[in-house]
Amino acid sequence: MESIPITTGDPAQRQLAIAANQQRQAEIKRDMEKMAELTQQLKDYLARSGEGVMSIDAIKKAEQIEKLAHSVKSKMKQAF
Repeated sequence: MESIPITTGDPAQRQLAIAANQQRQAEIKRDMEKMAELTQQLKDYLARSGEGVMSIDAIKKAEQIEKLAHSVKSKMKQAF
């Protein structure tokens, strides 16, 4: 995602917008790392378990991945 330079408003508003954008970027990175970790865990579980009934843990991991994906999408749409 390309950053758009913040050039309007007074200097204090620009600083706040820059800080908010940096915080948002850090949160996106954290969520993406957690999503990658959960995805790998789920992939490993599925490779070990073969076919059959899914465990509650696997379903919870999939739900966490989905929740993180929605969070990342929402944060990426925000504009400062």
